[in-house]
Amino acid sequence: MTRIAGIDVGGTFTDLVLVDEASGEVRLAKVPTSADNQAFGVLAALGDTGVGLERLGAIVHGTTTTTNAMLERRIARVGLITTRGFRDVLELGRRTRPQPYGLLGAFRPLIERELRLEVDERVDADGAVVRPLDEEGVARAARRLLELGAESVVIHFLHSYINPAHERRAGEIVRGLWRNGHVTLGHALLSEYREYERGVTAAVNAAVQPVLHRYLERLQGELSGRGFGAELLVMQGNGGTVAAGIAAEAAVNTVMSGPASGVIAAAYTATRSGIPNVVTYDMGGTSTDVALIRDGRPEVSTELELEYALPIHVPMVDVHTIGAGGGSIARINAAGMLQVGPESAGAAPGPICYGRGGERVTITDANLALGRLNPKGLLAVERPVPLARLRALIEEQVGARLGLGADQAAAAVIRIANDRMAGAIRMVSLARGHDPRDFALLAFGGAGPLHAVALARELAIPKVLIPARPGLTNALGCAVADVRHDFVRTVNRPLPEVADDLVQRVLAEQIAAGRATIEHERVAVERIDFVHRADMQFQGQSHILTVALPGVEVSRAALQRLFEAAYWQRFEVELKEIRPVLVNLHTAAIGRRRPVALEALAHGEPRPSLRAAEVERRSVWFDGGWVDTPVYRREWLPAQARFEGPAVIEQLDCTALIEPGCRVERDRVGNLLVTV
Repeated sequence: MTRIAGIDVGGTFTDLVLVDEASGEVRLAKVPTSADNQAFGVLAALGDTGVGLERLGAIVHGTTTTTNAMLERRIARVGLITTRGFRDVLELGRRTRPQPYGLLGAFRPLIERELRLEVDERVDADGAVVRPLDEEGVARAARRLLELGAESVVIHFLHSYINPAHERRAGEIVRGLWRNGHVTLGHALLSEYREYERGVTAAVNAAVQPVLHRYLERLQGELSGRGFGAELLVMQGNGGTVAAGIAAEAAVNTVMSGPASGVIAAAYTATRSGIPNVVTYDMGGTSTDVALIRDGRPEVSTELELEYALPIHVPMVDVHTIGAGGGSIARINAAGMLQVGPESAGAAPGPICYGRGGERVTITDANLALGRLNPKGLLAVERPVPLARLRALIEEQVGARLGLGADQAAAAVIRIANDRMAGAIRMVSLARGHDPRDFALLAFGGAGPLHAVALARELAIPKVLIPARPGLTNALGCAVADVRHDFVRTVNRPLPEVADDLVQRVLAEQIAAGRATIEHERVAVERIDFVHRADMQFQGQSHILTVALPGVEVSRAALQRLFEAAYWQRFEVELKEIRPVLVNLHTAAIGRRRPVALEALAHGEPRPSLRAAEVERRSVWFDGGWVDTPVYRREWLPAQARFEGPAVIEQLDCTALIEPGCRVERDRVGNLLVTV
């Protein structure tokens, strides 16, 4: 079986890319997301391909199940068994506040205090046992948590990262009493010092583990009932995939699964297009995700904070998300200022123009009112809303309060949204020492290409890359993603005190563990690669910098040079008098899957001339006025098309807007390259 289906569930649409690796044939599907049960949308998208499930070799699924469960707090009731005296670590946190400049704020820990129980045990920071584990106390705590209705349990002991013996034994005791398999050991997820971050990561895993397990079990049952008997893989936040059978064991790794798949597809596309340095810009229906790719590799971070006081310290593609998508609602706030997002109309009722009952102006509505979208080309519209009615609502909800007509009010909505999205791009570029002018902007998502050129002009980014299927890019990311597992070991010693062979020994052990895990999954891969990183800091500092390692054979002197270079690149400061500290060593084991030919995605019906690819001409609003603009069908563009804006380019999954004066050309793999 050579057919692989990549499926991404977004806030508004569920997207699918089905690739036949033997013939190169590609089939696409885009259906509304079924908010109550994402599995229904997945099955609907598979049904739209016309390919029987028994003929698929694998399904790779990017899911928002765990992310949404956390953001909406639709999570399991979790219990905690921890070292005596440390039950409140997860609530005390790091002395931060929800509102840095305010006196008010609320924080609700994932695990209620009555469900946080203590037992006698103690291991010191060197791993020596100070107080033996009270095994009967562990059993009593487990029985008490069951009485209190806990569905999932976390075992989190102090210094378990250096000596996990007590956690392992406690896990054996609890599993013998627990009614299900939802038992999380802190060190097994994150063998890293800092008990607060390790504990929160374990608590998040326990909170979403039952949710993900139920979803995947239900989905696998539905797929099996329809004849699917091959591999179901789940996209992880680190940009790799994992077999569904073990995905729920480390459910926390699937947080940010959806955004990660888009970044992986962007890296895959950019590398094959000869543009290895890009800022990715994914604008969907509910949010915008931006990330940085250098030399074809996405930035990976272990510093994600999903919301206040919820740091998740597992490797994830470093994505910055804001609440600005096509469905983001525009309103006049209490101060009389125009605000766009983060509140979204979502998939139901959606924007006004979808005709599903939405009555509040969104970014999509503003784009339609400005002639940038074709009302006849919108997907999943139930009852078309007359343009006059839409413009009246824009003027009523936005324009009247600002003294603007419908045109200016819609343009103001777009301008405010663009300003927010430009700020997000600055956060992953300028704020981290990178000049946006050294990158291209790779725009995707259902709404990304509508705004990309304006953002590039705002940020002085010289090129915009629009892939062949922008609205299905996240699904493509699932189809091309490799299998990946991450491992980390805490060292936490000043560099001069690190033994010569310690780094090589730790990395070799992590390589062996990664190889064994991928082989255990029995997922078809062409080869296994290993990528190594080190977390380092200057002694006395709390801020950590991550340094890429060239391989296993790395000396202390090389580590020092790499860290000093990274510190200079970030801060332009040298601190020769302070000793560096090697905090953690990371290894990513990556099982490379067979590549997918991007040319198949761009397959269309090219016309002999640009004029023949023109569908119509219509008035489109650009910077203060209406401009007569040609509208092209992307599938009809000639193979070597070159033209200047203004232009609107339409296709099944998205619309691209080319501003006046910009040049467009089609590259060898079917992407559109826009010179701003």
